[in-house]
Parts: sequence; C-alpha cells; structure tokens
Amino acid sequence: MTTKQISHSKNKLWMAAIKPPMYSVAIMPIWIGTAIAFAEKKILNTTVFLTFLVAAILILAWENLSNDVFDSETGIDKNKHHSLVNLTGKKSLIFWLANLCLVIGLLGILAIAIWQQDPTVIIMVLAACALGYMYQGPPFRLGYQGLGEILCFFAFGPLLVPTAYYSQTQTWSFASFAASVIVGIVTSLILFCSHFHQVKDDIAAGKRSPIVRLGTTNGAKVLVWFTASIYPLSLLLVILGIFPVWTLLSWLSLPSAFKLCRHVQENHNYPDKVSNCKFIAVAVHFWSCLFLGVGFFIG
Repeated sequence: MTTKQISHSKNKLWMAAIKPPMYSVAIMPIWIGTAIAFAEKKILNTTVFLTFLVAAILILAWENLSNDVFDSETGIDKNKHHSLVNLTGKKSLIFWLANLCLVIGLLGILAIAIWQQDPTVIIMVLAACALGYMYQGPPFRLGYQGLGEILCFFAFGPLLVPTAYYSQTQTWSFASFAASVIVGIVTSLILFCSHFHQVKDDIAAGKRSPIVRLGTTNGAKVLVWFTASIYPLSLLLVILGIFPVWTLLSWLSLPSAFKLCRHVQENHNYPDKVSNCKFIAVAVHFWSCLFLGVGFFIG
C-alpha cells in the first residue's frame, strides 16, 4: 500500500470516527421545535435558536465520545477500527474531551435559562443527558439490554423537540409533542440500523441489542414497519388539523426510506454489505425532519 493510500485510509477512519452526518440527530429536533414555535406563535429568537443548536451538537459529541470510552472498557469495540479510543490510543484524553463538550454544551443551555429567568429548558436537557448516560454509561449500560432505541426515542423526541419549542415560547404545544413522536422514531431507526453488521461482536460482549434478540431477518421486518409508520402518522396529523398540509413535504424522504428498507431486506445477514445502512437511515432522518420543519415554516 502506498503512502497516499495509507493516508487516504486513515482519513476515512477519522471521518468514520467523527461521524459528521450523525450530527443531524442533534440539529433536527431544535429545527422542528423552533419551526413549530414560528408557525404557532410567529416567534423566532435567532440567538436562542443558534445557542441551543450549538449546545445540542456539543452534547451529542459528548455522547459519541463517551460511548467510545465506555465501549472500550467492555471490549465490544476491539474490532472497531474507527473508534476514537482505538485510533488515538488515549482513552483518558477522549474521556476528558467528551466531558468538556458536555460542560460547554450545558453552559449554553444554562445561558438560555438565565436569559429567560426560567429553569425549564435546562431541566429538560439534563433529563435527556441522563437518558444518554444510562444508555451507555456504567453501571446502567441499558443499551446492552436492548433498551437503547427506547432511550433514544425519548431523549431526541418527546424531551428535545418540545423543549426547543419551549425555548422560543416558554409554553408547551401539542403539535410539538406530536412532531416529537416522528422525530423520535426516525432517530431511533439510525441506532437500530447500527446493530445489523455487528451481531457477532455484540454477542461476544454480552450486548443484547434488538438485532441480537430478534435476529437479522425479523429485525429487517421490524425496520420496514417502523420506517413506514412515519408517513401515515404525518398524514393523520394533517387530517386532524394538528399539522399544516405543507408538512406532507416530509414525504419527499420516501425515496431514502425505500432505499433503506430494500437495502436491509436484501443484505441483513451480510455484515460487510449492510454496515452502511445506518447512513441511509441518517438520510431518511435528515430529509424527513428537514421538510417537516419547512412545512411548518410555510404553513
């Protein structure tokens, strides 16, 4: 292998470790909560929006970095070449970098609470962080019991979307809670998809992920049902008058949804081929949430 090829390979590993596309997971709940606030109250505080956005990205960075640290302790990542701990060989550095991201992110949320003289936003975000820690951190490690998708659903859906709405309006909204269900589902799909290619490593480390419990065949079927569920749900919410009709723009994510379901159906038991399905799930998440928010702004 040439020096150029080695450098290119290392760059790919670093990009896989940093996972830039995954940060849409932090961005979209803030985007949608803010869009609903604008649709219902005609309020758009850009300072609060941008502060919340940067804070959410930093808090997700904490989750990703600390996840690498905690997984290195169980041995589940021994074959994961793009783990930051494996790449750097400096677990303590990654651990403290993760904590720095968390502290700075929470300071941003605290700033919003101080501006508004209202602790609600910081309390809700701390609750979401607690779920994030319980997913990966000792002594809980609930992700190892197959509960990660449930924690992910609540942390990025019903906790974060209404909180983003509240950060703009200091009130609650049924529409934001309804939208949070959709956001929670498509966010959990990403985590669900991340298990298909690592069943052997999960079993060896004692991790009872949903795919370990279901098997890849049944897991692929469950994926189809949950992916498909967001479209009739959004239509129902439009029919009930909870969402404006323009939110059906979220159906423009259907090509990505079809691609995801077909890819996993065909390759669920081929780890090398199915390993990229989480990035297709990121595309479903990104486009469905982006256009859902656009629909609220237009509507």
